[in-house]
Amino acid sequence: MRNIYSAIVEANLEDQIKVSTVISANLLGCSYPPSEASFSREANELMEPIVCFLVENASPLLANLYPYYTYMSGSFTLDYALFNGPSVVKDGKFDYHNVIEVMVDAIYAALEKCGGPNVSIVVSESGWPSAGDAITKVENGVAGSYYSNLIKFVQGRTQRRPGRAIETYLFAMFDENLRSSVVEKHFGLFTYDQKHKYVTNLNFSLY
Repeated sequence: MRNIYSAIVEANLEDQIKVSTVISANLLGCSYPPSEASFSREANELMEPIVCFLVENASPLLANLYPYYTYMSGSFTLDYALFNGPSVVKDGKFDYHNVIEVMVDAIYAALEKCGGPNVSIVVSESGWPSAGDAITKVENGVAGSYYSNLIKFVQGRTQRRPGRAIETYLFAMFDENLRSSVVEKHFGLFTYDQKHKYVTNLNFSLY
């Protein structure tokens, strides 16, 4: 990261290009409740200099977050993962109504403990497969609901960062039919041969 940043500075592009890295929620040693979250002891040795770099250069931290896998582990209900759940995670003065908000705020809490209270988070990947197990089929509407509700949610804020929209990237544009895992073949918004899979509020088409 420092070498890349040095090259960018040499090209006088430091005001246009940010340098960061990506993590997953697996780096959290404690993640529940969100306010108690921190990076694991092993991860913290790496995260401290990374967070220091991000602070020095006003760069965000990228995070790949997949509530699908959290749901499949049995940690939450499907409705809670799809932003529809009546259940609430209570954390002091905060009430959490969906899994992705819990994940984002847990990382924010870990960043605060690691010297980065002002580092922002970009969700660099999030998605839901349309096939591969009993609850993911397109006709069930599960994946389409996740994408639609995610897009609505990230335009708002989280409990720990009120008023700040969450820059978010969907994974993925296309299904990857050559993947070895059945589930991982079906994360696309489009099939591998460019057919639209969902009726959502994604207002674009392929040409």
